[in-house]
Amino acid sequence: MMYKLLFFIAILGFLSGCVEPAKEFHAIPPGIWRGVLLLDRKPVIKYGDDRDVVKKFDMDSELPFNFEVKYENDTSFYIIIHNADERIEVRDITFGRDKATAKDTVTIDFPVYDTRIKALYEDGVMEGDWIVNYRDNYRIPFKAVHGSDIRFEGVGDTPSDFSGNWDCVFSQGTEDEYRAIGKFKQVRDSVSGTFETETGDYRFLEGKAIGDKLYLSAFDGAHAFMFISKKMADGKISGTFRSGSHFTDEWEGFRNPNARLRDAYTLTRMVDNKPLEFSFENTEGKMVSINDPQYKNKIKLVQIMGTWCPNCMDETIFLKDFIRDHGEEDLAVISICFERYKDDTRAKSSVKKFKDRMKIAHEVLYGGHYDKKSAIEKLPQLEKIMSYPTLIITDKNNRVVKIHTGFYGPATAEYGQFNKELADIISKLRSQ
Repeated sequence: MMYKLLFFIAILGFLSGCVEPAKEFHAIPPGIWRGVLLLDRKPVIKYGDDRDVVKKFDMDSELPFNFEVKYENDTSFYIIIHNADERIEVRDITFGRDKATAKDTVTIDFPVYDTRIKALYEDGVMEGDWIVNYRDNYRIPFKAVHGSDIRFEGVGDTPSDFSGNWDCVFSQGTEDEYRAIGKFKQVRDSVSGTFETETGDYRFLEGKAIGDKLYLSAFDGAHAFMFISKKMADGKISGTFRSGSHFTDEWEGFRNPNARLRDAYTLTRMVDNKPLEFSFENTEGKMVSINDPQYKNKIKLVQIMGTWCPNCMDETIFLKDFIRDHGEEDLAVISICFERYKDDTRAKSSVKKFKDRMKIAHEVLYGGHYDKKSAIEKLPQLEKIMSYPTLIITDKNNRVVKIHTGFYGPATAEYGQFNKELADIISKLRSQ
């Protein structure tokens, strides 16, 4: 009996050594989540005769994205948003009991973009809203479920091939019509890529081909994009673009490996050949001019931007790295922000928050409201402001040598190419 008892104790000890106890977490469970923004519950556009697939999956009204929850220790956690190859780390998160509802509440802040997600949490599910603070009463219902790494959940027939370059037109037949190039990569039914326009790109899109339909989405805290399209019998694709819950646009395209957009250096011009001049307030309340002594005998990169703009953030990161790699002894960056808040106090607060969060060493100035007609009044030497961002390159005497409209971010092949282009321009200016 003693032998049997000792054997039983030994077996228990062995088993207890092999079984790892479930890891405890302080707030919400770690791992992958599937989030959706509930745009509406009605189809918004015709995709062709076969609408049953869209209705069945309800994917025309739910903008999906994936994110991970990671714990640094027993109590501190953060999230990482996934969009194709992009990973966005978000650490401004609070968790606690809401006094009004007596329920656990998660608040995920995107302070640079002045937006946030606020949701109740219970049993592996979050429900709440994505709130855009700079718009009046703008919120989109949000829901997330723990444990799912699927973006678009639908299944269907053998997927059509959407890979390659697509020559596209948005808002066709209207005064807002513009061209874009859809650049997609496809592995079985998984599709990633972006749309490049003359004012920038739609960043990292990720989605799925289901039969002859293509679904793509992206959420980065600033913008919520969804593209739904159908391949037609003639090989063209036709569909809709949704940005948040308030904007819907139609687009169509055809496969064209040779599709090109206009040269970004030809789209924005000066009204005369006079040296560039401006003075705006910096984040410390001091007026800063391009003619200040600190900029004397320096080549200038003047960035026209907005803190609300992800492409502008991409360009800001690019410029920080560019200055680091190419020296700042005779090269200076000045950013001028045009903001969505009409209230100057709130707008200036956004600019300062952006500068601090991004750890920007160069001057970041407040230009005014982001309306392009208002902005051009502040910079009357430009014929127009076509895009945020726009980069003005001057020589050491403040004469404009190049203006680059828009910016192609890391989701594009042009990102690395622009680095070389700008380096060549600076090198030529230094040799003059």
